[in-house]
Amino acid sequence: MKLYIQNMVCLCCKMTVASELKKMDLNYYNLELGEVSLVKPIKKKERTHLKNVLHEYGLELMDDKKAILVEKIVTIIVNMIHNSDEVPPVNFSIFLTNKLNQDYHSLSNLFSKTKGITIEHFIILHKIERVKELIMYDELSLTKISYQLHYSSVAHLSNQFKKITGLTPTFFKNIKNKKRKPLENLQ
Repeated sequence: MKLYIQNMVCLCCKMTVASELKKMDLNYYNLELGEVSLVKPIKKKERTHLKNVLHEYGLELMDDKKAILVEKIVTIIVNMIHNSDEVPPVNFSIFLTNKLNQDYHSLSNLFSKTKGITIEHFIILHKIERVKELIMYDELSLTKISYQLHYSSVAHLSNQFKKITGLTPTFFKNIKNKKRKPLENLQ
């Protein structure tokens, strides 16, 4: 039995879910960002308890098929940008279509209606957060960062960064109190 969990976007979230499932003696065989596969079906009372416990951590157990699909889109984007060293070389729309086996236009409309922003803007917000993270690590040049995140040029990355943050990447690199946003708040 699969359960879908909204806002499960990082390793810490996975560890929290695993811990809570263990406390409830619910065995699982697969735990990924946004979903968990249980060994056996969950009882209604257990589901209610799990839903309440996860809610305390900012995680939401989902039932609605449309919400589940939107969360799958979010999870794919987060994994692609934040948990992979390599962004797929194909267009994001093609990547999402292939991953979810659904028409991109339908996915895009559903996402926009649900989240209030386009998939493209959501991707840009996440790419900029990833750029901030990589700048803070100070291990890669802007050229390498732009290449890693499939920007056409450093100028393109810089323009997009300034448009979203109001700062140039170089200025951001030099400020002392760099501000990043939690991934679950990028909407």
